[in-house]
Amino acid sequence: MINIEKPELLIPAGNLETLKIGVMYGADAIYIGGDMYGLRAKARNFSMEDMREGIAFAHKYNKKIYVTANITAHNRDLEGIRKYFKDLMAFGKDKPDAFIISDPGVFTIAKEEAPEIEIHISTQANSTNYSTYRFWHKLGASRVVSARELSLQEITELRANIPEDMEIETFVHGAMCIAYSGRCLLSNYFTGRDANLGECTHSCRWRYHVVEEKRPGEYLPIEETDRGTYIFNSKDLCMLEYIPQMVNAGINSFKVEGRMKTALYVATVARTYRRAIDDYFTDPSLYEMNKPLYMEEVLKGVNRQFTTGFFFGKPRHEDQIYDHNTYEKAYTYLGTIEGERDGLYKLEQKNKFSVGEKIELIRPDGNTFKLVVKRITDDEGNDMESCPHPKQSIYIDLGYKLEPFDILRRKEV
Repeated sequence: MINIEKPELLIPAGNLETLKIGVMYGADAIYIGGDMYGLRAKARNFSMEDMREGIAFAHKYNKKIYVTANITAHNRDLEGIRKYFKDLMAFGKDKPDAFIISDPGVFTIAKEEAPEIEIHISTQANSTNYSTYRFWHKLGASRVVSARELSLQEITELRANIPEDMEIETFVHGAMCIAYSGRCLLSNYFTGRDANLGECTHSCRWRYHVVEEKRPGEYLPIEETDRGTYIFNSKDLCMLEYIPQMVNAGINSFKVEGRMKTALYVATVARTYRRAIDDYFTDPSLYEMNKPLYMEEVLKGVNRQFTTGFFFGKPRHEDQIYDHNTYEKAYTYLGTIEGERDGLYKLEQKNKFSVGEKIELIRPDGNTFKLVVKRITDDEGNDMESCPHPKQSIYIDLGYKLEPFDILRRKEV
């Protein structure tokens, strides 16, 4: 067993369902956003009521909740932000464990309205050097999320030059941005939807052509041989195979991107990183032996193939996807078990499946079972051959005892 402190596993949640899944599937902490002031406007996000319930749920399992307030604020936002922090403080014992902030004005308001709550500096603040970390530490921040453009060598040097009680949080998995930590203008320019106000349209994934100034209307293709024209489309980050290097660099929190992802994605990534981290801290040789299993499992979640980003130097052309802009999807999310009635198990259907189908059951403890759907009924007990209506409450029999938070998935051919 190694003696270095085990890093936190920080998992995203875009709604109450995925928050609970993250907690149950191995996260140490969850980061969420409210209806306003976070940088994921297209995520369903949390009402104040859901946020209160979610924080209470996490605290019940001794897990932490961090709330994002990381927009670049305008004058019109400040009064609302102050009220937002006051309302969150009114949660009492189940208030957030930290705020994630990038704007100095929002930082100041948070210190005034919630002085006992930790402040983590968002990756949107583009913190790329130890002097910046020291600056935020002097102002009272307990943690800084490093810019995604830092290498492990730079993080190691940074760790050696900041106070011991200053924490480093770093993205280790998920989508990559073409701009410095999200500061992209493409979405705003093309659609008027500002990435720094949480409305990014992911314009970097689009197909592009070149127009020569004196030939208006003539669109010339941008090509890398015959692979296509998705010149800004990065592969997803995945550092599962480099946990020792990240631990030795002094990273305190391993952060996963994806507040707009499904419960299946959250469960798949959370339990895989949980196992990898725990294996390494139990016995590094166990971790090395199980590396292929980690990668096999994480590839079952949606992804754009994987890269190590900037950790070992600047990305090269191999880290881009030039021929398409879609996710690879090995499995479809069918639903999460909610409870039991008369020997059948309830779930809200997420995608269609049928009696007789072979599906998989995954559990928070890491176990996976291959089962056959033996029976489906509607909420009134009427038998159904399939469940074609999204979000329908159904009851199922898989010939196996199920538990709340078990997740059903189907392998795609």
